[in-house]
Amino acid sequence: MSRTRPSGRARASGESRTDGEPEHMNALTVTRRIAGSWALTARAAPGILTLYCLVTLVTGALPVATAWLTKLVLDALVGGASASALVALTAGIAAAAVVTGTLPQATQYLRTEMNRRVGLLAQDRLFTAVEGFTGLGRFENPGFLDRLRIAQQSSDMPNQVVDGALGIARGTITIVGFLVSLTVLSPLMAVLVPLSGVPSLLAEIAMSRRRSRMFWKVGPIERREFFYAELLSSVEAAKEVRLFGIGPLLRRRMTDERRAANAARRTVDRREVAVQAALNLLTALVFGGGLFWAVDAARSGGLSVGDVTVFVAAVTSLQAALAGLARDIARSHHALTMFGHYTAVITAPPDLPLVPRAPAPPRMRYGIELRDVWFRYSEEHPWVLRGVSLRVPHGRTVALVGLNGSGKSTLVKLLCRFYDPTRGSILWDGQDIRDVDVAGLRDRISAVFQDYMHYDMTAAENIALGDPAVWDDRERVRSAAERAGVHDTLAGLPHGYDTPLTRIFFSESEKNDSEVGTMLSGGQWQRLALARALLRDGRDLMILDEPSAGLDAEAEHEIHASLTAHRAERTSLLISHRLSAVRDADLIVVLRDGRIVEQGDHARLMADGGEYARLFALQSSGYRDPAAEGPALTAGGAG
Repeated sequence: MSRTRPSGRARASGESRTDGEPEHMNALTVTRRIAGSWALTARAAPGILTLYCLVTLVTGALPVATAWLTKLVLDALVGGASASALVALTAGIAAAAVVTGTLPQATQYLRTEMNRRVGLLAQDRLFTAVEGFTGLGRFENPGFLDRLRIAQQSSDMPNQVVDGALGIARGTITIVGFLVSLTVLSPLMAVLVPLSGVPSLLAEIAMSRRRSRMFWKVGPIERREFFYAELLSSVEAAKEVRLFGIGPLLRRRMTDERRAANAARRTVDRREVAVQAALNLLTALVFGGGLFWAVDAARSGGLSVGDVTVFVAAVTSLQAALAGLARDIARSHHALTMFGHYTAVITAPPDLPLVPRAPAPPRMRYGIELRDVWFRYSEEHPWVLRGVSLRVPHGRTVALVGLNGSGKSTLVKLLCRFYDPTRGSILWDGQDIRDVDVAGLRDRISAVFQDYMHYDMTAAENIALGDPAVWDDRERVRSAAERAGVHDTLAGLPHGYDTPLTRIFFSESEKNDSEVGTMLSGGQWQRLALARALLRDGRDLMILDEPSAGLDAEAEHEIHASLTAHRAERTSLLISHRLSAVRDADLIVVLRDGRIVEQGDHARLMADGGEYARLFALQSSGYRDPAAEGPALTAGGAG
C-alpha cells in the first residue's frame, strides 16, 4: 500500500489563502467578511453591540436637530415670538447639548468594552485554529508566519468593521438630514457639496489599499527586526553576543530593518498628506463659494438670519460628514482587508489530509513498518529520505545512527506524523498511520526531541506538561523525575518542585525575592525533558532523539542504565551520535544520505567492518592511547 503526497504546486495552490499575498476583494468576499465580522461581534458582545448601534444612530441625528433648533430660536428672536416659545426652543437646544456632550464618553466606553470582548473571542478562535494544524509545514512557511502575525494584530478588526459600518450609517443620517435642509435653501449647493465629497471617498479607498499593501510588505521586515531584537535581549544568546562581540552587528541590522519599515510607512504617509491637502483645498473652495452666495442672498432678503445659520451648519456639517463617511468606508475597507488574514487562518483547510472520524490506532502488538518511504520538504528541496524500508518490532529497541543530515530526525517527524511521506507509507500494526486519528496516534507515543523545550514555568509544571491528564498527580511527576535522575536537583531548589525555572515572570510580592526564579544548567534541562517523556509511561512507542547529548560521562551512563531498564519489553527508537549508547540495541540501523546502508546488532556490524564499525572505531579512538593499544586498535580502525 503506497501513497504519493500531492505535488508542491498542488499544495501551494491549495494553501494560497494562508501562504500567498492577500487577494483582491470582490463583492462576495466583502459580503462574507462583513457578515463574519458582525457575527463575531454579536457572539462576543450582543448587548453592548445593540446599545452601541442605538447610540451611534442618535449621534448621527443630533447635529441636524441642533441646527434646526438654532434656526428656530434665531428666527423666533427676529420675529418677536413669545417668551414661552423661546424658553421651549432654548431648552431643546440645551437638552441636545447635554446629550451631545454625554454621548462621546458613552460611545468610547461601549467601543472599548466591545473591543475587549471581541478581542478575547477572536484570539481564542485564532489559536484554536492554529492548534488544529496537524503538521509542522505551515510553521516553517515564511508566508504563513507573516499572515499569522498580521492575524494576531487583527483581532480587533471585526470591531473596526462594525464601527465603520455604524459610522457609515451615522454619517448617512447626518448627510441626508443636512442634504434635505440644503435642498430647501439652495438646490445647486445640495448638488455641489456631495459631488465635492466624491474625490475624498475615492482617495480614501485608494489610500486604504496602499496602506494594506504596505502592512503586507513590511511584515517580513518587522519579523527580522524582532528576530535581531530578541537576540540582543535574550539570555540564551547573551553569552555569544558578548563573547564574540556581535552586538553592534545585530543592532545595526535591527536598525536597518526598522529604517526600511519606516521608509515604507513614510512613503504612504507623505502621499496621504499630499492627497489630504488637495482635498482640504477643494472643500474650502466649495465652502467659500457657498458662503459668499448665502451672505449675498441674506443682503437681498432672500434668506433669513436663521436660514444663513442653517446653511452654514449644513455645508460645514455636510462636508465633515462626507469626509467622515469617506474615512469610515476606507477604514472599513482596510479592516476587511486585514480581517482577511484572520479569516484565512481560521478557515484554512487541514495542512495534512485527515480521514473523517478515523479510529484511534490499536495498542501495538506487532510493530511499525516503513515501506519505501521517500520524503522531501517541497519540490524545490532535495530528498531527505530515499526509499527507506524498515521494521521496528514490538517490544524491541531500534537505534538510528549516521552523520548529521542523514535523515534520522526527519524519520522521527514522519513517525509522529508531523509530515506525511512524499512517497511510500508508514504502518502501525499493518495500518497506515494516515488512516488513524492523529491525536490518538500521538497519544501512543512519548519522545525526547533533540531540540527539546525550556518552559518558563515551575519545575513540576515542566514535567507535568508531558501528560496533562496527570497534571495534579505530584507522585507521578516525582517518579518521572527520579527515573530521569533529576529529583534531587529539583527537590533542592528554593521552593522545591514549585520553583519557577525562569526569571522572566515576577509578581509584585516576588520582586525582592532573588531566589524565586532559578535557572538550570543544560544537562539539568535535558534530564527534565527526559522526565517529561518518562511521565508518559505505558505508551507504545518511546522515541529518544539524542537523550543524553548534554550530559557528562557519569550522568550519561546513569541515564542510559535507567533507560535500558525502562525500555525493557517496550518498543523504542533511539537516535544518538554516541555509538556507545546504542550498542545494546536489538537492531542498529545506519543511515547515509537518506538511505539505509547497514543494519544489524552491534556484534554483526562490527564484524562486517562497514560504516558503523568505522564510526565506532573513530569514536573509541578518542578514549584510547594508540601507542598503548598498538596494532589491535589500528586493525580495528581499518575494519
